[in-house]
Amino acid sequence: MSTATLPLKPITEDFKEAVAFALSQNDTARAFVDEIVEAGLRNVFLVGCGGSLTAAYPVQYLLETRAQFPVFHMNSDEFNHRRPALLGEGSLVLVSSHTGTTKETVAAAHYAREAGAKVAALTRSADSPLAKAAHVAFTYRSEDTVVAPKGVLFGQLGYALLEKTGVQGDYAALRQAYEALPDALYTAQEEGEELAASIATALADEPVTYVLSAGPNYGAGYGFTMCYLMEMQWKHGGSYNAGEFFHGAFEVVTEDQPVILFLGEDATRPMAERARTFLDTYTKKAHHVDSTMFSLPGVPAHLRGDITPIALDVFGTRLARHYESVRGHDLDKRRYMFQVEY
Repeated sequence: MSTATLPLKPITEDFKEAVAFALSQNDTARAFVDEIVEAGLRNVFLVGCGGSLTAAYPVQYLLETRAQFPVFHMNSDEFNHRRPALLGEGSLVLVSSHTGTTKETVAAAHYAREAGAKVAALTRSADSPLAKAAHVAFTYRSEDTVVAPKGVLFGQLGYALLEKTGVQGDYAALRQAYEALPDALYTAQEEGEELAASIATALADEPVTYVLSAGPNYGAGYGFTMCYLMEMQWKHGGSYNAGEFFHGAFEVVTEDQPVILFLGEDATRPMAERARTFLDTYTKKAHHVDSTMFSLPGVPAHLRGDITPIALDVFGTRLARHYESVRGHDLDKRRYMFQVEY
């Protein structure tokens, strides 16, 4: 049983400032996209590792469901070794790394430029190796607030691409929704505290936890599993698409098997609802993280599905803090990452 505990860390002090700074780069994003599209955009690649790769799931979903150009989403080293045949002139590559020093991602930026693509970096600092390797860098400056501003930066670029390529949308209302995010996402964290505490307390000592999510919310579930449960808490976990779950993985569910389910408000919600019905029937340890619990002040009701993937991802960061507190295992503690050669 977990006996050691740590004080629960508060919501990051610079949260609103970091999100606002990301929002302030919208005009730069639009100007960059204008240049790319006018030069002849053919395709978009979303490239990164770990949490930086998971942060791109919402924009991947956005572009795949609305854009008239192909979108590819892959791990940085996979990108480097796969050498996509469609990469070249007319390609836009969005590369992301928090530190800006992830060697595979920096290499991906150089490779993309050599192939003739335009490269935009999403990273913490404008003077990092990744930022310097790109044609333009979009940053958030914060060491502690990462998920929310990165989601904003990806979203701004995604909507700029849609608008510039003539896809119909309520872009004025979308901008209104984004401008509300510093306060709305801060409030969402406050609203989720009780649920986060209950999940962390209930599952602190479970040997294996499975996490389900779907559509643009898949990154929130996958990122929580790999980056927080496994990397930062050294706990066994598995992440599955809520639809794919029914084609194999659901066979391991018993009445005492814990599963966390993320439910958003986009078109893939029925997939998550189906999983909820199954879990509520066959396990006593199902925990549902439903974005409808977030009030999201300032976000128009018809656009909640565009925003809730970021809100669920942000909730995951607070859930991780509650695990840290309940289990007494600092999120910065590592066995291998940054400790050994790998």
